[in-house]
Amino acid sequence: ESLSHETLIKRASSLVTDGANTYLSQTTLALVDALTQYAKAVHTLIALQKRYNSAIGKLTPAEEDAIWQVIIGARVEMNDKLDNCKRFQSNWMNAVNLSELAAEAAYNAGADQASVTARTNIQLAQAQVEDVRRLSLEAEMKLAEVKVEEIKRTAEYATSEKAGEDVIVEEEVPDAYLRED
Repeated sequence: ESLSHETLIKRASSLVTDGANTYLSQTTLALVDALTQYAKAVHTLIALQKRYNSAIGKLTPAEEDAIWQVIIGARVEMNDKLDNCKRFQSNWMNAVNLSELAAEAAYNAGADQASVTARTNIQLAQAQVEDVRRLSLEAEMKLAEVKVEEIKRTAEYATSEKAGEDVIVEEEVPDAYLRED
């Protein structure tokens, strides 16, 4: 049986969509995993930050330094996870673009089923990534709220410390120095 050019192009475009779908699937899995790990790292930092916030003013300098070392380590880990997200995001975007081109090529070649499958896979991948991305954005918002709380508590503590110092200073000044002779 002789194969026509159209048949060969149709088969080739189906193979291209299969490859693009595999690439999309793997990059989606990697990005979803990276975003999940990032969200977990953000939640770890939130927990540490909340612990610190509740202990402001109650810690010795050594304890505060130790807590800050743990918080800094958690921030470094969170930033590393964010870098992974950015790297996998780039690969994933390339996979989405490649899949869109493969779907269009399959459609133009008459491989309608391959085209529909590719477009469906693109939509599923985008939905998966969007769900996990939303979770990581929510975690970032919670972290921002906790940081604001830290700033407020630190300011309140500093104000109460300053007020305590002012009282001590006023008590230590003898009345003789306060008269206007």
